Amino acid sequence: MTSSERDAFLHESFPVNFQWATSSVTFKVEGGWLEDGKGETIWDRFGHENKVFDNQTADLACDSYNKVDYDVYLLRGLNVNTYQFSISWARIFPTGYRGSQSEKGALYYDKLINALIESGIEPLITLYHWDLPQALQDYGGWTNASIIEAFKDYADFCFSRFGDRVKTWNTFNSPWVVSHAGYGTGDHPPGVKDYVVTHNMLKSHAEVWHVYDDKYRKTQGGKVGIALNSDWAEPLDSSRAEDIAAADRYLQFMLGWFAHPIFVDGDYPAILKTQIEQKRKECPHSEGARLPVFTPQESKRIQGTADFFGLTHYTSRMVNSSNGGCTPGPEGVGNFYSDIDPSWSSTASDWIFSAPWGLRRLLHYISTEYLKTTKVPIYITGNGMPTDYSGDTLNDTHRIEYMKSYINEALKAILLDGVDVQLFTVQSLMDGFEGQQGYSQRFGLHHVNFEDADRPRTPKQSAYFYSQVIKQNGQKKPGKDSVEFINIKMKYC
Repeated sequence: MTSSERDAFLHESFPVNFQWATSSVTFKVEGGWLEDGKGETIWDRFGHENKVFDNQTADLACDSYNKVDYDVYLLRGLNVNTYQFSISWARIFPTGYRGSQSEKGALYYDKLINALIESGIEPLITLYHWDLPQALQDYGGWTNASIIEAFKDYADFCFSRFGDRVKTWNTFNSPWVVSHAGYGTGDHPPGVKDYVVTHNMLKSHAEVWHVYDDKYRKTQGGKVGIALNSDWAEPLDSSRAEDIAAADRYLQFMLGWFAHPIFVDGDYPAILKTQIEQKRKECPHSEGARLPVFTPQESKRIQGTADFFGLTHYTSRMVNSSNGGCTPGPEGVGNFYSDIDPSWSSTASDWIFSAPWGLRRLLHYISTEYLKTTKVPIYITGNGMPTDYSGDTLNDTHRIEYMKSYINEALKAILLDGVDVQLFTVQSLMDGFEGQQGYSQRFGLHHVNFEDADRPRTPKQSAYFYSQVIKQNGQKKPGKDSVEFINIKMKYC
């Protein structure tokens, strides 16, 4: 199809009972880094070692630890019916182990969950979103197989404590980022280079799913899945078989690394295994990647361990075939090169560019590649873009255009392609601590004033826009009597 046909807007409603969500991440918003006995996390350590922009830390962040009522008030104003947030492992188990349990930490999440339910908002909880207790990292973190039992025990506690009210759980959010940026390149916490973490994370995910399935599913009736992040990979030249194959390798090295074992056959993709083995032969003195082997029992334990397919997606890439030589990392080992189309709209991030049609193609790919036999719904667990902390931060029309287009591409996937998408999550509820970028990049629907110790929040124009989309259950064609979204003012109640 032509680009105009591809980008045509679909003015229809989403299915009845579609879930609209926004999100937050514990280390980005909670603060209270030492309150009530919370343990140190890898991001606490990273910030305190002055490895973040402008030597910023998440010590106070948005102070959400002390502002439950405020945050739920904002959520009511947005009209969302689902709130996705993560639990800080170190706030509940300061050392990572049950013996160190903090009752005050658990009470914080009790309060948040209860406030959400009282407001008619469903909690969707992520057990691990990249904030490992530093005490566990000191023993190797995800490189040490003993963490599997520790994570299983932590999840068991969360299910038993919160599962009577929480019916949807992510084991991990964006594990590829943790594996690649935290351990693959070592650029982010914990700053270690070791790819075995994927192996241990997959086994940890599976064990947690089985804990829920064996002990809690019958009485609690919930779902456990995993939120995988992935770009869409578009062949640079769709007429070249080499570029088509390279784009597929990109997706296998990013999404398939986790999705194939869980949703297909309990093992890594054949393309991934073949490519890595070929590189090992070509480069005997430069090991670019190692892929551990699952035993038959482990594969059986992993296969089918998800009640939904969580997808976090921000951007796309144009991919062509290349000779990666003996360079370590996905592109070198995978023999592909990725770039962006210069026509794509940029954002404050150097890696997020707006290419909305990529979401529809990725959803179709997931549906055909992973969900043919495992019939589970897709939850879009994260989509958003950052703006700079400068200029008119409240009038974020660029974000509105991004949201408008990506939401519409999800609708096209549902209505035109028959993909079973049941939830859309806009990242995020408010500005927060964005890792190495600190507070210099803003993903929030609400502006947070980090210069004020009270951390006041103010809705941006994108918050008004999103609340209207939710109210209408879609983006209907404007009529002569309609009000432009930019002038819509929602009532916070």
